[in-house]
Formats: sequence, C-alpha cells, structure tokens
Amino acid sequence: MNLMHYWRAMSGIVGRELWRFITQRERFISALVRPLVWLFVFAAGFRAALGLAISPPYETYILYEVYITPGLCGMIQLFNGMQSSLSMVYDREMGSMRLLMVCPLPRWFLLLSKLLAGTGVSVLQVTVFLAIALAYDIQAPWQGYLWVLPALILSGLMLGALGLLLSSFIKQLENFAGVMNFVIFPMFFMSTALYPLWKLKESSILLHHLAQYNPFSQAVELIRFALYGQFNQQAFIYTLLAFIVFMTIAIIGYNPSKGMMTRKGAA
Repeated sequence: MNLMHYWRAMSGIVGRELWRFITQRERFISALVRPLVWLFVFAAGFRAALGLAISPPYETYILYEVYITPGLCGMIQLFNGMQSSLSMVYDREMGSMRLLMVCPLPRWFLLLSKLLAGTGVSVLQVTVFLAIALAYDIQAPWQGYLWVLPALILSGLMLGALGLLLSSFIKQLENFAGVMNFVIFPMFFMSTALYPLWKLKESSILLHHLAQYNPFSQAVELIRFALYGQFNQQAFIYTLLAFIVFMTIAIIGYNPSKGMMTRKGAA
C-alpha cells in the first residue's frame, strides 16, 4: 500500500460524508435551528438572570449572547459528533461498515478518515452559524475568526472521537437515543457553555467541579478564548488529551478481536 491508496481511501470517505450532508438538507437546518433558538430566544432570559457583568478575560460588560456564542458552537459540534456516531451504527446494521472494515488499509486510518469527515461537516456548520450571528451584530474581534478555526478542528475531533467511542459499544440503532440522552444533555448543561464557571461555583460546588473537568467545557473554553484572539493552554492540552483517549478507546472498540465487532459477529 502506498500513499496514493491512503489518499484515495480518505478522499472517498470524506467525499461520501460531505455528499450525504449536502443531500440531507434537513440535517443541516436542524443543526442550525437548535443553537439559533438558544441564541435569540433563551439568551434574553438568561442575560436578565445573570446580569451583564462577565469576569475577565472577557470584556467587563458584554451581552450574554456574545458570551454563549462559543458554547453554542460547541453544541453544534457535540450534536454533530453524536449524529456521526448514529450514522456509524446505521451503516453497521445496513452492512456498509463491513465493506469498509474489510479494506486492507489499517482500521485506525479508516476510523480517522470518518472522524475527519465528520469534523469537516461540523466546522462548516459552525461557520454558517457564526455568519448568521455576525449578521445580527453578535461578533468577536476580527482576528478571533482566524484563531477559532484550529480550535474548532481540535474540538470537533475530540467530540467526534467521543461519538466514535459510543458507536463502538451501541449494539442496535434502537438503543442509540437512550444512550445519547445520558451523554449529550449532561455534557452540555454541566459545562461552561451557558454559564461562567464562577457563576456555577456560586450555585453548587459539585456542579462547579463537574463542569470544570467536563471535556466539553474545555472544548468550549478553547473556542471561547480563540474567538477573542487568545490561546487557552489548559483547555488545549485537556481537549487534546481527551481526543487521544477517546480515539484510542474507539479504535479498540472497533477491533474485531476485542470490541463490538466480536459482539456483532461482523468484520
């Protein structure tokens, strides 16, 4: 196998996922409706409840909509990661996963290609969301839009790897919704996506600790600082390590001798 084989396999997998995304307009619209509702409807009530003061490193007085925008970017990537894992479970039941996994290329490379495809879709969705927010004068410093791209890629990889991990242990499509409810909503609401960490500490010490060590919180903080042209080293390291751990376990889960392939009896 040479580099051309790897390139053809990756371009084929990524191209297939992008084509599925383009042809599934409902998926694209639904991915944007959810964060836009939070941005324009719920933010008004939350802003009134929290007040306008936001602690450093953010501006002293900013609208709550500006604060939660990075959290909603993370929401898009979180739901996209779970959507990608749903497609993996579906492909496995339909048999197309078997055709992919019997490819002579390394299994980790095939999974990484699927992950890169899902991450590309999530970054595209976030870009459209930020454009809509910008049209409504919800904006970050201009350099932040350049800094945020690598942050979105890393956070998308981490959340997508989490989706891959879950898909390796979900046996049937019918079990997907139940598992997702125990992952998406706790990760989202026990994070800094909607509330500053210091505000959570005022409410509950336990909730503060859960949010502080939540990988989704670190991904959101990485995006948030990047949008302000800053680099959050702690969030970067935490998100990178979480990606490595999730991806490693996902690869083990898709190992035919150890993971779900044995339980399903498929290659």
